[in-house]
Amino acid sequence: MLKKIWKFLSSMTFAIILLALLCAACAGASFLPQGETFEWYAAAYSETAAAWIIALQLNDAFHSWWFIAIAAFLCANLLLCNVLRLKGLVQRTKSAADPARAIRLEPDAAAAGIAQPRSVFRRLGMPNPSEHTVEDRTVLLSGKNRVGLWGAWVCHVGILLLILGFGLGQFTKAEYFVYGVPGQTKPIDETGLMLTIDDFRIGLREDDTVEQYTAEIRVQNAATGEEQRAAISVNHPGRLFGMSFYQNATGWAARISVEKDGVPLQSEVVCAGEVLPIADQPALVIYFSAFYPDYVYVPGEGPRTASGLLNHPAYLYAVYYNGELIGMNVLEADETIRIDGYTVQFSDPQSYTLLQIKRDSFTWLALIGGLVTLIGLLLAFYVLPQTVWAVLEEDGTWTVSGVSAKRRTMLREELQRAADEAKAGQ
Repeated sequence: MLKKIWKFLSSMTFAIILLALLCAACAGASFLPQGETFEWYAAAYSETAAAWIIALQLNDAFHSWWFIAIAAFLCANLLLCNVLRLKGLVQRTKSAADPARAIRLEPDAAAAGIAQPRSVFRRLGMPNPSEHTVEDRTVLLSGKNRVGLWGAWVCHVGILLLILGFGLGQFTKAEYFVYGVPGQTKPIDETGLMLTIDDFRIGLREDDTVEQYTAEIRVQNAATGEEQRAAISVNHPGRLFGMSFYQNATGWAARISVEKDGVPLQSEVVCAGEVLPIADQPALVIYFSAFYPDYVYVPGEGPRTASGLLNHPAYLYAVYYNGELIGMNVLEADETIRIDGYTVQFSDPQSYTLLQIKRDSFTWLALIGGLVTLIGLLLAFYVLPQTVWAVLEEDGTWTVSGVSAKRRTMLREELQRAADEAKAGQ
């Protein structure tokens, strides 16, 4: 019983089942938004569905126990397959150069009555054959592309490295998000690095649709003062301090200016979705909810933007005091909010950039795995092992035979053609 279980765990059938499960899990995770809360899933689907999603860890599929188990079983299967096949593969590679074994093989192709066997070897593109004596018989043996026997084995090693690189990367990676407008400097969480946004440009096509987002950034190590720069855009990340910086998204920001009794109190750039506590009254908070660059009001639908151009800017805001909503409205250009002795005004709308920052210490391992897998596929499909031998018969002629695990029919045709040409030239 244990032998059967061991055999199944190291079988190709089990590997295919695991790969299918892994692909299905990755596909499912790509359709289901990851990292959301129970409330979010309940609102998007239903409370029952949300409960199942959380219980089965579908909200964090790539770190779930079942995804880890599938990946671990696949790694174990690939490792077992390679370990168990290694000895036989080494013997098979060595035996391909053994003339005694060759003459005992059932050939894929053969031609008898050849007077000049070396000409057949040449016509088949085989290396110059070596001569041997086996059981008092003279044998010529030649082989090529034996490394092709290792294609599947190398491919398995590559897949194993890919899975390990991806898995270790998922568990050790660090990911941060920083957003802001040109001129702002913000910390990158606990890294000790400070990111300064020097410029942010939105490239437009002739029809005013967005073609590209580009951010010019500086990153400085606060402890050492070392500074590195990069220009990053969509699909063109930058590499600074061992981390990858991606242009992830953009949005709108505006300057909120506050006066108290006619005297300027504070003025800060705030991104949509952020809050601004009043400097001398922190319980009073201005929430910048949304921005409409080309504001229109649609009855029954509410505020909308007619285009992405700054034709008629307007700001959706809310005011909170001690956590209680006390006012909400749309503020158009040059309009102000008056709250007791405070006057609040929105101005200077501008685009902010959202940068995604990743550190993955095992990307190199996944890249090596991909390269090894590619090499394995090339060996398996394009490097075709072939062994050809000739045996001297009692009548003084030679019988030329050959085997090829991946191109038997072609070898049969080529060997017959080479033998016919050799006989015609005798």
